Amino acid sequence: MLQGTGSDVGKSVLVAGLCRAWTNRGLRVRPFKPQNMSNNAAVTADGGEIGRAQALQALACRVEPHSDMNPVLLKPQADRSSQLIVHGRVRGTLGSNNFREARGALLADVMQSHDRLRAECDLLLVEGAGSPAEINLRAGDIANMGFARAAGVPVVLVGDIDRGGVIASLVGTRAVIDPADAAMIRGFLVNKFRGDPALFADGYRAVEARTGWRGFGIVPWLPAAARLPSEDAVILDRRSMPDSGRRIVACPILPRIANFDDLDPFRLEPGIELVMVPPGRPIPAEAAIVVLPGSKATIADLAALRAEGWDIDIRAHHRRGGLIVGLCGGYQMLGRRIADPHGIEGVPSEVDGLGLLDVTTTLSPVKVLRRVRGEALGVPVEGYEMHMGETRGPGTAAPFARLDGGGADGAIDPGGTVMGTYLHGLFAAPALRRALLAHIGVAARAHDHGADVDAALDAIAETLSDHIDIDGLLRLAAS
Repeated sequence: MLQGTGSDVGKSVLVAGLCRAWTNRGLRVRPFKPQNMSNNAAVTADGGEIGRAQALQALACRVEPHSDMNPVLLKPQADRSSQLIVHGRVRGTLGSNNFREARGALLADVMQSHDRLRAECDLLLVEGAGSPAEINLRAGDIANMGFARAAGVPVVLVGDIDRGGVIASLVGTRAVIDPADAAMIRGFLVNKFRGDPALFADGYRAVEARTGWRGFGIVPWLPAAARLPSEDAVILDRRSMPDSGRRIVACPILPRIANFDDLDPFRLEPGIELVMVPPGRPIPAEAAIVVLPGSKATIADLAALRAEGWDIDIRAHHRRGGLIVGLCGGYQMLGRRIADPHGIEGVPSEVDGLGLLDVTTTLSPVKVLRRVRGEALGVPVEGYEMHMGETRGPGTAAPFARLDGGGADGAIDPGGTVMGTYLHGLFAAPALRRALLAHIGVAARAHDHGADVDAALDAIAETLSDHIDIDGLLRLAAS
């Protein structure tokens, strides 16, 4: 099990890289994350949903994602509540008042998934969440040491040297956690090192001496990681500044933005600059396409969009004839009304949408989770649906996509400049991306985003094999 000294220290990427390294050696490897908190999710082969990072790790293992790989998924939908997903299905809502008690009761569900996965593979790689040093959250923990001790899994602690203070974070973790928890930690990794590792030799030895843990190596900065989809929204703040000389695809960063990795394929288009617009900044007037992303709380995010003045920017963009694409929650926002009669997102309510598509949405307790294929913009398309709500109205007579089996999805306005769809994962396909970018006069690169991700996983696996003791890690797993 890889645990971290904090969030965003690189656990997900390291697990994915090690999954691919050992898969390339012929082992049957599976990823596992007992508890995850993320609004970036993927639909699994068994019709459930898991965190996007675990879906990527399944890809690294060259297997289909399964709901057992992330048995507990929390999807924040308000400051103090999260939708609870267990074994891929909605089980209710957790709030700050019942979070700890309910979380501890989920250990049995976690262990069921763990046992099933463990029985089908040679090696199970487990990713922790946050940090075991968050001792205020230790009671009822199922994400880090609570799980490690229940499953008897040896732990390797990951520290991030790029953010500074890696010696203190590793040694400090040893100092504050319970001795029985510390006994589960058998070693450490130093991640994201830039430059000559010899410069950290004294620091490395100091960590070993002060913790009693063995160092398994120093991981260099991994440029290929930038080609992988990110699950954590903290990365968005680093992707916000426009470059020059390229057409801009702009996307506002909503408070409960979901599945923002839908936009990753645009980053590899040489004629496109993807600009993630943070709060406090306007949507660039020079944008060629504005994308309204998915959202875990559509009504609340629509209110936030208006509070930022982004609705004014979007209407101005529309008047200029700019292209607007709404994805899932973004599609719902583009309609005339959004109704939440059951209080799915809080108090039952009904609000006006942006009115750019002649549709209305009613949120419902039934969650749609399915993979789909069909045709959109005149080309084959495939993706997945993940939403709670049904959208109807005259605008759907001109759908965005015709689905295999006779169904339809989304809507396109009469002018052809406003498009809405429930489908995620669309832009990974070169043909669909080419058809969309043709609207703004950009010739899309014919790259296959999935092949790019796969090549990045191989590159990361090779680097890990060269720089850390993966044979020692494998022996630790077998001990």
